[in-house]
Amino acid sequence: MGLPTLEFSDSFLDSPEFRERLQCHEIELERTNRFIKDLIKDGNMLVSALRSLSLAVQRFSQSLQEFQFECIGDAETDDEISIAQSLKEFSQLLSTMEEERKRLIQNADDVLISPLERFRKEQIGAVKADSQMSKDRQVFYDASLQYVFKIQEVQERKKFEFVEPLLAFLQGLFTFYHEGYELASEFEPYKQQLQFNLQNARNNFESTRAEVERLMKRIRSAEEDFKAPSCFTMEGYLYIQEKRPLGSVWTRYYCTYQKSSKMFTMSNTESRPASRQNGVVNGTPEMFRLRSCVRRKRDSIDKRFCFDIEVVERHGVITLQALSEANRRLWMEAMDGKEPIYTLPSLLSKKEESLTTLGLYRTGGVNSKVQRLMTTSTAPADMQLDADIWDNKTITSGLKNYFRCLAEPLLTYRLHKEFIRAAKYDDQTYRVRAIHALVHKLPEKNRSMLDLLTNHLHKVSSHSDQNLMTVSNLGMIFGPTLMRSQEETVAAMMNIKFQNIVVEIIIENHHKIFGEAPDLSVPLPQAPSTRSTPRRSKAICLSSGKRKARLYPPALCLADNDSESFCSLPLREYGFTQQQLFDSYIILLMVSLLSLRDAKALYSCEAEHSHELSFPQGALFSNVYPSVEPGWLQATYNGKTGLIPENYITYL
Repeated sequence: MGLPTLEFSDSFLDSPEFRERLQCHEIELERTNRFIKDLIKDGNMLVSALRSLSLAVQRFSQSLQEFQFECIGDAETDDEISIAQSLKEFSQLLSTMEEERKRLIQNADDVLISPLERFRKEQIGAVKADSQMSKDRQVFYDASLQYVFKIQEVQERKKFEFVEPLLAFLQGLFTFYHEGYELASEFEPYKQQLQFNLQNARNNFESTRAEVERLMKRIRSAEEDFKAPSCFTMEGYLYIQEKRPLGSVWTRYYCTYQKSSKMFTMSNTESRPASRQNGVVNGTPEMFRLRSCVRRKRDSIDKRFCFDIEVVERHGVITLQALSEANRRLWMEAMDGKEPIYTLPSLLSKKEESLTTLGLYRTGGVNSKVQRLMTTSTAPADMQLDADIWDNKTITSGLKNYFRCLAEPLLTYRLHKEFIRAAKYDDQTYRVRAIHALVHKLPEKNRSMLDLLTNHLHKVSSHSDQNLMTVSNLGMIFGPTLMRSQEETVAAMMNIKFQNIVVEIIIENHHKIFGEAPDLSVPLPQAPSTRSTPRRSKAICLSSGKRKARLYPPALCLADNDSESFCSLPLREYGFTQQQLFDSYIILLMVSLLSLRDAKALYSCEAEHSHELSFPQGALFSNVYPSVEPGWLQATYNGKTGLIPENYITYL
């Protein structure tokens, strides 16, 4: 029930009923007075909390601004530079928001606290002062009339003078929140690019970690690779295959090898009559000049850790068995051993339709089948592999294994550091030109093989909308396969990400690198200078310069300060209100930035991850635009936004 009405005529009668009605108004004004005092107290606490929050955010922003990433190695990839710069982008974003919060805090006293305090003191306080004249009302009728008038005036004024400051404060709060929404819209493209950089950095980390872990395990089991100091390049026990009339036997010999003279000696340590078997004299040390050394294929012999050597003094091969895989590796490294020749041309003979296989080269095959393929006897170059026997995963794994098992990587140890230095340069054009020149410094056979392989990988990347194998993904897979440092150290492992960049550039620019002669005026890479400043001097997306105070609703303006913005348009000249033009501008801006379209699903799809959408055949999508992931689109379906396959939809 509302308050009773006070009539001026009742002031002259001053009846008990009038006094009771008057008291109801006085009680209500006192309650309003207490409420406003509490509200002012809570408002001051809110402003104080906002001020403390603002200071904390500013300190947090300053910490982000001052922190500097330090990466392992003497240079950083583009992804690492972008990630390091992201902290400063975050700091700038927070600072921009805090500028708006400061304005909110500064205006809070003017639009909220002061008006409420003024209303409480000047209006309600005046009525309380007039109420002291109650004892004189019967005598001073004019004062009584003035008192009634004042009470009714305050009761009516509180409807707007009390609520208006609250509305003004909320308006400032909404302006602050809208500023956050606007910043989030501007930040979206940078966020997507940063997510792409982070994913690349994560993939580089995974590939580097695997190599570093392998190195760690080798160091941990160093006793297997231990070589005592000696005048020989390599020495130790080996088992030698000796043919007999009823088969063959394996005899243990103590062998030495001197790399500079290529002299290989072996002494029989088993007591038996001296005899000549398979061109080898037992019982007395024999010396031979090494001609070649080749690792023995696993399925070609019933023993493990075997390798064949040819010597000048004897015809045929001598088959040796090492004590372990690590021991064989040491012998082969000392003798400059080679890997057996595999049927590489047949590995690339699969038909063109195989190039669209999802995850081609990323998904590995069954190891036993891969080993069987690798030990297949040499086949003619035009041989077609039986698709029923050799699946894509086995063939692609075999191809990777072939290049990984080469005694020297395809891009050679000699040019390894020069390739790495070229990949570390800031200028992308110079990177391509330098790598172009280095490729033409490779031995002829290496360059021909690299041409054959990267031409194939270029074709694979051209189907990335179906197989999802972009040039970046292929570079990540074949970087450690085609390049490796001769020194197995952690520092060398940290350069794997630059190996990936080298291979990525060769694949992406295959036709230029192998179809044109290099520009010899380009000096080959020297040690890159240390980057003392970030490559990018200003934000990718956020407007440069300080933001001016805005009235709600603020105009969305992505331009720099010296460019013409929507805010400067002569609105009245065109006969539109500011709100109408603002709404139209937002729509046009979104369309121009994102190319939003509607689409329809050709097939149904079940999401495999939380950021993907599930949908039936015929589903209608809105707000469709390209995502940072190749082959995927960003779209909205049934109120939810996520990723959908690009080849599953047709645009309306």
